[in-house]
Amino acid sequence: MARRKGLVSAVACALLAVVVSAPAAGAAAGSAFVRVNQLGYPLDAPKRAFLMSSADRPGAVFHVVDGSGRTVLSGPVGASTGSWSDAYPSVRTIDFSALHRPGTYTITVGGQSPATSPPFRIGSGSTVYATAIANARRFYQVQRDGADYVPSALRSAPGHLNDEHAMTYLTPKVDGDGIFEGDLTPLRKRIDASGGWWDAGDYLKFLHASSYTETILAAGVRDFPGRMGAGAGAGDFTGEVRFGAEWLLRMWDDRTRTLYYQVGIGSGNDDTIGDHDIWRLPQDDDAYGGTDPLYRYIRNRPVFRAGPAGSPISPNLAGRDSAALALCYQVFHRTHPALAGRCLRAARHIFALADTQPKGRLLTAIPYDYYPETEWRDDLELGATELARAEMAAGHDPHRYLVAATRWARAYVDGPDDAADTLNLYDTSGLAHYELYRAIGHVHDRSGFAITRPALLADMRKALDRSVAQSMTDPFRFGFGWAQWDTTTHGAGLSVMASEYDQLTGTHRYAAIGTGWLDDILGANAWGSSLIIGDGTEYPHCPQHQVANIAGSLDGSAPVLAGAAVEGPNGETARGRLQHMRLCPGDGVDRFAQFNNEALFKDDVQSYPTVEPAIDLTATSPLAFARQASGLY
Repeated sequence: MARRKGLVSAVACALLAVVVSAPAAGAAAGSAFVRVNQLGYPLDAPKRAFLMSSADRPGAVFHVVDGSGRTVLSGPVGASTGSWSDAYPSVRTIDFSALHRPGTYTITVGGQSPATSPPFRIGSGSTVYATAIANARRFYQVQRDGADYVPSALRSAPGHLNDEHAMTYLTPKVDGDGIFEGDLTPLRKRIDASGGWWDAGDYLKFLHASSYTETILAAGVRDFPGRMGAGAGAGDFTGEVRFGAEWLLRMWDDRTRTLYYQVGIGSGNDDTIGDHDIWRLPQDDDAYGGTDPLYRYIRNRPVFRAGPAGSPISPNLAGRDSAALALCYQVFHRTHPALAGRCLRAARHIFALADTQPKGRLLTAIPYDYYPETEWRDDLELGATELARAEMAAGHDPHRYLVAATRWARAYVDGPDDAADTLNLYDTSGLAHYELYRAIGHVHDRSGFAITRPALLADMRKALDRSVAQSMTDPFRFGFGWAQWDTTTHGAGLSVMASEYDQLTGTHRYAAIGTGWLDDILGANAWGSSLIIGDGTEYPHCPQHQVANIAGSLDGSAPVLAGAAVEGPNGETARGRLQHMRLCPGDGVDRFAQFNNEALFKDDVQSYPTVEPAIDLTATSPLAFARQASGLY
């Protein structure tokens, strides 16, 4: 999958190496592990675990044991699902779906190599997932930039207040590492670019990732008010969705029809330092380096313009930004009508400027390699669909937007990337098709529509079936290759898509595999680690995240960056240290190395390919949790 950026820039190249590690030579003799979803399982959901061992265990028996030590369910360990590695050639399933009794349990397998799982819960969907949804909300609160920060053990001060009067610039030409020659060209116009979420473990802000994130979170607030909205208590994302929408509006000048798409530079050059060249807290930046010109773009971060006033907008940005702002209207038109009105006007105008015949690379970020997106028809489908739904909410005729949405859906289905990916930052069709299917169901006039509801379902199924086929090649039945980028967010996105399809069709076709994909990223994997910090008993302790590294713990105890989804297992790791980075793990021990094969997972602050968190990586997890908590599996 697409390569994401890391914090260590070209300025630190002498310290940086991308490492492809060999698997561990072997495991301890006779070792075995039971891998489970460490959050737990809803009462009526399918329940699956895995026995991974250094020697095959045909005929083994599992026992589900409650908190009092009583066995409440026993049965034979299931069939082999294949070999994970030379060290662990045997993986077998454990199906305990028959257990519907609330409680906290472990799974044990006896014999010469006994194994016991971490504890997990069985209960209502809310019991299992409410805390994880609240954790995800806390992650976005940590990521808040500007004056409206949320004080916590990790955040003690606002950051980047100078963004309130930021200078705008032309987009520079950069090399593959994001390095530009000379100096930036100012546009002599200042804007208020304050607020918004930092993109990842750094302090850059991108419209590309923020608009995607806002879309996913707003859809969750609208569709699951009791899980992610006003009725969700600590899991209420309404304030975060408003916070995100307000920043998107700041990045759009509706009067002149001008879009801005990035705040800050990743890599500097010989004459200036960029965000990825230093390690510090966000509140340090406004006065960083005093008056030293080397740090001028740390103190006063540049804002980059997508194009001259009224010019066509790269269709990926136009589609997802209009979708996010149209969802802002859907969420807030009753409670905050002035904000909602601004969002809807901006959404209409941005969508109208979409470049529907783009040439060359799409505009995503500087450099493009940070987010090398190639597909855009899905974004226009999503933007038009959410505009149609907003017009419905406003009592207006949605027909013209539905015509446009079906046209772009058809273009996607007939295009080069159809069903080649699943719901994540680089392909939004998994949400767009679902939303369009529902929107079409609300209208009688379907004249001019270029695609039908059955065709939308068929395309969703096509993508899901490809992931099912992939899962049959993996002993943990994961629907995405572990040795690729963005594994965690793909697992959550797949779970969302499976749930959507079954909801639309009134079936349970993907219920077992869809919940299994969520299990995979919450501990039912070779490494036995949840890939979302704070969710479960074992999770990354050393994310490549400046605030978490400087202000948080290094051993998994509080405070941690709870709710943050990290990249996850990958085909490569990395190393490279900046001044003031706290080494983590402190003892230098790679606690997951013995479980690696060609897929590598390294919990080390220097390894951005495996443990850097990001707002887009995290966005689908609370939505997946909300669907599970609502019984949609």
